[in-house]
Amino acid sequence: MALSTGVHAQTTDAPVRTELPPVTVIAPAPLAGTRSPKPATRPVTQRSRTARVRNAPAETAAAPAGGIAIPRTSDRDASLIDRDKVPSNTEVLTSTDFSHNYSTSFLDSVNRKLPGVTLGDDTGNPFQRNLDYRGFVASPVQGTPQGIAVYQNGVRINESWGDVVNWDFIPEKAIDRVSLFPSNPVFGLNAIGGALGIQMKNGFTYQGVEGEAFGGSYGRVQGSVQAGGQQDNVSAYAAFESAYDGGWRDFANSSHVNRIYVDVGTRNDDTELHVNFTGADNVLGNVAATPIQLLNQRWSSVYTWPQSTHLQLAFLNATLNHNFSDTWSFQGNAYYRGFWQSHIDGNGTEVEGCNRGRNLCIDGANDNDPIYGPVGGPPVPNTLGTVFLGEIDRNRVATNTFGGTAQLTNTDRLFGYENHVVMGVSVDHGFTKFNATSELGTVDQNLFVTGTGIFINQPDAGLSPVDLHATNTYTGLYLTDTFDVTNRFSVTAGGRFNLAQIDLEDQTGTNPLLNSSKRFQRFNPVIGGTYKITPNLTAYAGYSEANRAPTPLELGCSDPNHPCMLDSFLVADPPLKQVVSHTVEAGFRGGWGRDAGTGMLTWGLGVFHTLSDDDIIQVASPLGVNNRGFFQNAGQTLRQGIEAKLDYRFDRWNAYANYTYVDATYRSAITLFSPNNPNAVSDPGNSDLQYVNVRPGDQIPGIPAHRFKAGVEYFVTDAWKVGADVNVVGSQWL
Repeated sequence: MALSTGVHAQTTDAPVRTELPPVTVIAPAPLAGTRSPKPATRPVTQRSRTARVRNAPAETAAAPAGGIAIPRTSDRDASLIDRDKVPSNTEVLTSTDFSHNYSTSFLDSVNRKLPGVTLGDDTGNPFQRNLDYRGFVASPVQGTPQGIAVYQNGVRINESWGDVVNWDFIPEKAIDRVSLFPSNPVFGLNAIGGALGIQMKNGFTYQGVEGEAFGGSYGRVQGSVQAGGQQDNVSAYAAFESAYDGGWRDFANSSHVNRIYVDVGTRNDDTELHVNFTGADNVLGNVAATPIQLLNQRWSSVYTWPQSTHLQLAFLNATLNHNFSDTWSFQGNAYYRGFWQSHIDGNGTEVEGCNRGRNLCIDGANDNDPIYGPVGGPPVPNTLGTVFLGEIDRNRVATNTFGGTAQLTNTDRLFGYENHVVMGVSVDHGFTKFNATSELGTVDQNLFVTGTGIFINQPDAGLSPVDLHATNTYTGLYLTDTFDVTNRFSVTAGGRFNLAQIDLEDQTGTNPLLNSSKRFQRFNPVIGGTYKITPNLTAYAGYSEANRAPTPLELGCSDPNHPCMLDSFLVADPPLKQVVSHTVEAGFRGGWGRDAGTGMLTWGLGVFHTLSDDDIIQVASPLGVNNRGFFQNAGQTLRQGIEAKLDYRFDRWNAYANYTYVDATYRSAITLFSPNNPNAVSDPGNSDLQYVNVRPGDQIPGIPAHRFKAGVEYFVTDAWKVGADVNVVGSQWL
């Protein structure tokens, strides 16, 4: 939202320019090992200028230009694999990429450097944006169909209730590296479009103390402090961040973010144990879309408020990495994640005076659907007169999730060739309490909705209080094997079995349609290969399948005859099918040069094709009720395209460019209710029903076709640099 200026302070010496080579390894499974580099290092012969890497992780330690301490090969984590043997277009970012010298937030950094990624903004809040990758989304907005699995230190952090990803919970300063995988079943549910793995810092990988503060327009102020260190075989790390943003919209609720990350670790020659905690307490203003009539008056106009969300997190995780031998190792974790959300949303309402003004009804024009108070009581009398009515919709989510993963890695040679096997099992069990109410209100001249104390209770119209308990248990068994057929040709094969058990139980006794018990299961395979044509050129190709089970939120809002206030009200539970994706991708990648001193170029060119069966989409209420809708299966959808990337480093110059084309279309003929669409047609049998006919080949809304990014920077001195970036996103259907 704003350009920022910053002030940085740290106890270590001013950083000297260091050219890090591309990261050449990656974790092929959800649980990356946590083996940190040993203190012992071997020196590299200096060339011209002295350089050092204070916080370089083990996997980035190849020989760049300059004198850099490089971890020994034996210190590397056996759970990692050579990226060039992965038959897909993977990406890795390190802590350097998340420096606020480049971007003011984690998502901006991801958007800046990762091909195929764009950001969306449904809530009008810079801390709650959507991440779109190849047309699949990881979003913090309840009700958004999710298609990307996100992991933090090996724990899937898509929340149990709606699989949403709350980016505002992640302490950005504590991020050590991020890995992006295209669709891969090994990463479990939601990985139909891809998986994002976030590994955090610890006292073995970061030593020192650093503080930072920056600010910008609209009252934006943000600061952080991090400290890490080790004493012999014990380490500690902590980071705290706080941010305030006043918002640029009229009457916008300000946002205040507070988050903390703490890690304590210990290790010996064979074992490394970490216990870490992530906590957050955030209040976020949510200002959604504004009608064009108001925008024509003032671009910052707001349509009905208040709109805000209070989010809290307590996330405790323990990770263990143990080497049984030189070729056998164990990676495991166990965690507890508590998530609490309360949301308040001022809206318009369908309620109006009826029966000559004596009562309040949903359909006041026809004196239908009177509003009732307590169950069994009389219709609510109209004591509000002729004021303009609105409503305040509130919901609360309280989720407790427990789980863990156990994983074995083996690197024994097979038939004399290198072989890398990873096998594991994971269990995640969540319990959610969901409550929602709708209070009748009055709307003033600033479109602020003030509650009246009258709570709407009209079950026939889907406007009754909700009290729901949901339990979900997700179990996964996975195996992946990468075998070197020759010293040039590597084959990867494997798969994962997913079992999702979801139970919903109504606590009010008045919504029996919500009670249900669903089971979804599937085995998803993956196979592919890489061939090193020359030492500097590799070809890759692969096929994978992945699935996504409907979330408890989607299952509780899938009846077109009982539409929901999306993310607020649940009224019925007709069956939804699970989504299954089939992905094919292929391409070439390569590079020239060994270090930036003499010039280093890396590049890639690939194509991808993902066909999804029974995709789940959000549909507007067929009854024309504002702010309400439901979820349905939409047959087949297709996302296919081209990815190209280029990165060049020479002496004091760094430059990059990447382009992605995404063709996202429906592949099935379906009818979608859309009463507010200007192209909607009326149902011949019922003129009140408005719909659009979707034909195979029609574009999927909200997915831009063209994405281009480029940037260049020049080190004027070792401490000063100048640079520029450009990010071009093509048009998209609303």
